[in-house]
Amino acid sequence: MININKKLVLGVLLASLTLTTACNDILDEEPKGIYTPEDFYTERGIQQGVTALYRHLRLLYGNGYYMSTTMGGTDELTYAQSADNNFKDLDFSGVGNLTPSSFPSSMVWAAVFPYINTANGIIQNGPTVGIKESLISEARFFRAFDYFLLVQTYGGVPLDLGSGDLKFNISASTSSKRNTVSEVYTKAIFPDLLTAIDNLPVSPRVTGGVTKNVARLYLAKAYLTYAWWLQNPNNIPTYPETSRTDPNGQSAQWYFQQAYDVALEAINNPGPYALQPTYYDVNLGANDRNSETMLYADHTQSSSFYNEGDPFGFASGWSPDNFATWISTWNYTNIRSSSSATSWTAVSSVQRAATQDLGRPWTRMAPTIEAIKNTFADKTHDSRFDGTFQMVFRANWDKAGLKDGNGQVYTKLYNANNLEIHPGDAVLSFLSDDSQADNIIYPIGAGKSNVGAGELPGRADFVIHTSGISRIAYPSLWKLGTYRTDDPNGLGYPNAGLTRPGYAAKFSEFYLIAAEAAVKGAAGAKSARELVNVLRARAGKWRWDNNGNIAKNIDFSAEMIAATPASIDIDYILAERSREFYGEGYRWYDLVRTQRWEQYAKTYSIGGNNYGNHSPQVVNRNIQAHHYLRPIPQSQFDYMEMSAAEEAAYQNPGY
Repeated sequence: MININKKLVLGVLLASLTLTTACNDILDEEPKGIYTPEDFYTERGIQQGVTALYRHLRLLYGNGYYMSTTMGGTDELTYAQSADNNFKDLDFSGVGNLTPSSFPSSMVWAAVFPYINTANGIIQNGPTVGIKESLISEARFFRAFDYFLLVQTYGGVPLDLGSGDLKFNISASTSSKRNTVSEVYTKAIFPDLLTAIDNLPVSPRVTGGVTKNVARLYLAKAYLTYAWWLQNPNNIPTYPETSRTDPNGQSAQWYFQQAYDVALEAINNPGPYALQPTYYDVNLGANDRNSETMLYADHTQSSSFYNEGDPFGFASGWSPDNFATWISTWNYTNIRSSSSATSWTAVSSVQRAATQDLGRPWTRMAPTIEAIKNTFADKTHDSRFDGTFQMVFRANWDKAGLKDGNGQVYTKLYNANNLEIHPGDAVLSFLSDDSQADNIIYPIGAGKSNVGAGELPGRADFVIHTSGISRIAYPSLWKLGTYRTDDPNGLGYPNAGLTRPGYAAKFSEFYLIAAEAAVKGAAGAKSARELVNVLRARAGKWRWDNNGNIAKNIDFSAEMIAATPASIDIDYILAERSREFYGEGYRWYDLVRTQRWEQYAKTYSIGGNNYGNHSPQVVNRNIQAHHYLRPIPQSQFDYMEMSAAEEAAYQNPGY
């Protein structure tokens, strides 16, 4: 019922694996570019199909347009100066219009259905060719993973792809029927994850592979999301229309308790997973694939073949490349300093470089002022602000080999207040608050800095205060930034796709899932406050000041715990989730799950599109109840033979 090409070109490019085997060599087998139905009746074909399921994570995680659909229109991010309608359509502020033809909102649908059918084939035929249930359960996990993405994004979706519910389909179909939300959860997501937990190993079969606790994370989150759906506190409509009752007769409270219990079981039996000692360590490129990172779309700089893209060339900005961080990186390369102390002779002092603090700028999405000021209100004790944003842009002209008139690389340049700067010094700083706003001397337009930044007496760096950020000049996302091990003395390869993994799941989320369930009435050994404080205490531990570029061995855990409210509510949980996972693709789903999207994101503030615009504009969004579901993509209707009335009944209301 979902259109599947007769040849079953399932998006399976089996060459594109960077996973390494831990227990066997199935990922080392000869790669194959096209999958046909016959492959699902061979042991080798099934094994390669499992490998392909890992590959399909690359279609979303690390894709900048997936960032748009999961964070656009939220309190975290808005569109930036160079955005097109792939970003404006999701802002709901009148600059675009979300329709079935809008691209980013169609991504989940297009990316996962072919792989659901791949999983169906593995699950259906695996036992007949001698595949162990532990391997088949990896496919069960991915089928549940994909359906969970779908049901959160679109509501009820088809379980029958043309051959029956959850059956492998080998024939093109031109009709489709959507199941209800409750059917998707109770017939597909929950059974698959429960079976996977029973049969998956404690430690991964391959590096980055799924395990019992990876499945537990998604089961706990699915229980939590379904419980909210059953409860429906703000009367958000569902589609296809159905009563908010569980087919198994369980209450929302029962599912909140299950979410808590599953999350606590994982916390108490972590297996190979653990929290990193500091928040800085979680997202440091040199520490990628650490014990806190549970599931990811992997990449490598050692091979174009296995990276599925040239790690040294000029990337196209499309999956399977990892390029999400470009979307939220402003064009810092426009910053200028001077080669002369007496006359302003412009020199590009901050060059595009393949380092975590810089990278390739696209200027498509910008943080809201409220995210910086309010979400990360405590920037003194809480290291998560420093471990999330790049606020200081430092001189690196020496790595570009910029030379003076005598053919010598500049040893110094002149910057704000015509003061000297040297390689590694701050050229432009976004200030962490507004306390010095009245003292900043801003130019009219772009000014000496060429990006509209101001000057503070005695400071050699240009500055922009927090409320002075705009759609064209704003802090970038350090946590997702480029990291490479080649060319340490030069600018590297900043235009290539990132060779870092794109993360889908982290061990830290167990604590916030359990805390949210506890706020909703679940009972157990740990209170919501105790669970939240595990992450808050960790956030108080510093070993490095990222924006200060200096060691900072200090522990503010006690202060962080003391600042936690005695009574935790959902709003506090959502604030903690944003502080912990800002920019990582969680926010729209979090706000939709808790039905607080309109409440949180209906207004935001940011400056305009031009350099020198430091007056924040308050922007109103028109978020309506039907927007809590994305539209079914127009491409789906293009493949189906339906009457206009049938198409209207298939589409989510309001689109």
